[in-house]
Parts: sequence; structure tokens; C-alpha cells
Amino acid sequence: MLLDLSAAFDTVNHGTLLRRQEKSYGLRGRVLRWSSSYINGRTQSVQRGPGRSAALFLTCGEPQGPVLVPIVFLLYTADLIPLIERHALLPYLYADDTQILGFCSPSRTASLQEAMSVCFDEVSQWMRSNRLQLNTTNTEILCCATSRQQHQIPQTPTRAGYDYVMTARSVRDLGIYLDADASMTTHVTKSASSCEAALRQSRAIQRSLTRPVLLSPIVSLVLSRLDYGNATLAGSQATCSTSCSLP
Repeated sequence: MLLDLSAAFDTVNHGTLLRRQEKSYGLRGRVLRWSSSYINGRTQSVQRGPGRSAALFLTCGEPQGPVLVPIVFLLYTADLIPLIERHALLPYLYADDTQILGFCSPSRTASLQEAMSVCFDEVSQWMRSNRLQLNTTNTEILCCATSRQQHQIPQTPTRAGYDYVMTARSVRDLGIYLDADASMTTHVTKSASSCEAALRQSRAIQRSLTRPVLLSPIVSLVLSRLDYGNATLAGSQATCSTSCSLP
């Protein structure tokens, strides 16, 4: 189960974050003051045309961009780890991406779905109490199994709060497309398509540039797409169903 948060970084409460850093992680003195100075005292205003609103001090939200922000957000949501583990499930947190994993035989899929739903209810309640908002419409469910076992998995939707989420054939996780049968076909196909689009753009300007200059955008636009997440292709089949050769 891949959870989706609405405007996650914008809803982090400063007071709750500082109390959690002090009570849960023992940050005190100069370290806590430094953390407080990092998030407090920031202002925000709105500009439309020549007009500009008065600046207001922010009581929630983190500045997006700095490398420290994902770590701070994990400190804010780390209490989700024992909450999910109480349901005999595995939590994976990376910044605002939260996932709940469980394992079972195909015959026990219904029991696992029920455990996921109960866990989702508690996670949703925890999110509300900490001023975070789960977006159930973008929550995804992926049931991974071998190609031979896929037909044994029930296709009934999983309850996520008041909504029901259908099982997806593939999901996008941190820029990597994962297939239900672990074939990586979707990831290879989409990577090849994006690289082909970048090459077409480069072809339009190749006559105006020297070869060394032309190689620079190709390296940044094409090779970067092939290199990103290429470790996930280890052990996969040599070709996919669309006849795209793996690098």
C-alpha cells in the first residue's frame, strides 16, 4: 500500500515538531534552538500583479529544497513505524512517501487486505491528530507475485478509510515503475520512451552544435534516465514484451 499525503511539507506544525524533537529524540539546548531557528520566523505573502499582501509569520510548513527537510519530516512522522509494526506489517518511510508492506500466500490475500485496512484506519487517525492529510484517491495497492501466481490473487478492492482501492498492475515509487509480476517491463518501456523523446529534441539542434557540445545535453537528458534506479533491473529478463533491450 503506497500512501499519498496532500501538501505534506506545508502542514508540518512547528510546535509539534519541536516538542517531538525534545521528547522523543532528546534534542535540547543549543541543538533545539538551532532547529527552532531553522523553521520559525519565516514569513509568507501573496503577490498578484503589482499588489502584494502583508507578510504573515508561518506556524506550519517546511521550506522545500534543502536536503535537511526530508530528514526533519521523518522525525515528525517516525511514530508511524511502531504503529504499523503492531499490525505485523512493514513500514517504509522516505520523506513524505509512506508505504505499508505485508507478505502472505495467495490463499490468505483477503486476510492481508483486512489487516491493511485496519492499519490504514489507525494511520489515518494518527495523521489527522498530527495535522497531516491522507489523500485516499491517490493511494495505490500493488500485489506482487510471480506470473504463474497472479491469477490466484483475488481482484477485490482494498478498503482505505471510506474508499475502496483497486489493485494496480504497476505503480510509480520514487521514480521507479514496479510491476505486479516484478518484470520491470513498465519501467523499461517508459525509460526508453523518455530517452527517445530527448534524442528527438537533440536531433533538431544537432546541425547547430559541435559534437562535444551536443554530447552534453545527451548525457544529462538520456544517460541520467538510464542510470537512475538501474540497480532495480538486476536479475530481470534480458528483453521486455515491447522488445526494448535492457542496458
